[in-house]
Amino acid sequence: MSSSHLSPSRVRNVRPWSATGTNAVDIAIEDGVITAVTPSSHEIATKPLPDEYDGRGLLALPGLVNAHAHIDKSWWGLPWQSYGGEGTTEGRIRHERARRGEIGMPSVEITTRVLDQLVGHGTTAIRTHVDVDLGIELRGIDAVREAASSFGDALAVQIVAFPQDGVLRRPGVLALLERAARDGVEHIGGLDPATIDRDPVGQIDAILGLSAEHGVGVDIHLHDPAELGVFQIELILDRVERLGLQNRVNIAHGFAVAQIDAGHRRELLARMAALDVSMTTVAPLRLPQLPLHELDEAGVAFAFGTDGIRDLWSPYGTGDVLGIAWQFARASSLVHDDDLRRVMEIASGASAGFVGLPTNRLHVGDRADIVLVDAENTMDVLVRTPPREAVIANGRLLLG
Repeated sequence: MSSSHLSPSRVRNVRPWSATGTNAVDIAIEDGVITAVTPSSHEIATKPLPDEYDGRGLLALPGLVNAHAHIDKSWWGLPWQSYGGEGTTEGRIRHERARRGEIGMPSVEITTRVLDQLVGHGTTAIRTHVDVDLGIELRGIDAVREAASSFGDALAVQIVAFPQDGVLRRPGVLALLERAARDGVEHIGGLDPATIDRDPVGQIDAILGLSAEHGVGVDIHLHDPAELGVFQIELILDRVERLGLQNRVNIAHGFAVAQIDAGHRRELLARMAALDVSMTTVAPLRLPQLPLHELDEAGVAFAFGTDGIRDLWSPYGTGDVLGIAWQFARASSLVHDDDLRRVMEIASGASAGFVGLPTNRLHVGDRADIVLVDAENTMDVLVRTPPREAVIANGRLLLG
């Protein structure tokens, strides 16, 4: 898929995802941008021109957005790797460190295969965490950049320099994160400041201090539950306010938000919204889901991600963000059309800002990230997760 160079001037005979009827439209594209959406001409000219793509009456969606992936550490395409090591966070870190060299991670070849897999699922924009530690230093970032470059400007890929093994407890990691920031990564990460580094104030001050100094975003993994997790979120919010980092910080996972009482959650979400602190979720099983309606009412930006994709942490994970959206909706007991449509918005163009792009609704002026599926409507797409028939990213046909 990464080798395709076809850039159609028009996608003919598709049904817009936001329409209530069945009338088909043609979508004109120029330089990767939608320039017109007009009633379909498929009845007048039955055969598309050579530089047109025949949508065959399929439903057109904006490209899907994977706002939390780890594309640098998969074993996709290798022989089956049996699960081993301990099941705790520390245990998974140790197991990965012990075996990643044997598997050859990080790898440009494997990462390219993972990106191909994501494209096949309709993903056109990705925020990926990439491990940075004393063993591999910044080589994972180099591998991801090289893999992404094979797609030219079709895929939007942003990198989070991610200290999976901790920040302060491993002297030298903070300097690596600073190097990554100077070298142009879009974000730097952190991980459970209280339980990994056992110094929440120290890690949060260090990470957000680098953000303030170098102008990069922050995307911090926060698994700690209930009051311990909220305590760390509040520390982050204090620093965002003090350092002027509004619209630059994301809380990944943030299980604690769903585990505190409703009154406390309302206050926390209101403060997050005021400081433009966003959230991402991978819709974990066996845990309460982040509350969609409360996030929307507060105005907290919210996106889905696939997390690990068949890696040494877990053999699960296909890279299909639509599957994560389905899991979130099902686990949240969302059944009404408005809610199902909202989940699809979050899985696609409404979350484009998480990868530095404008919102995509398939309107004139939007980036030409278009996914075609054989489905009746948007709700049908979510509950049935049909195959992606065609994927156009920034005006380039990558699948179809």
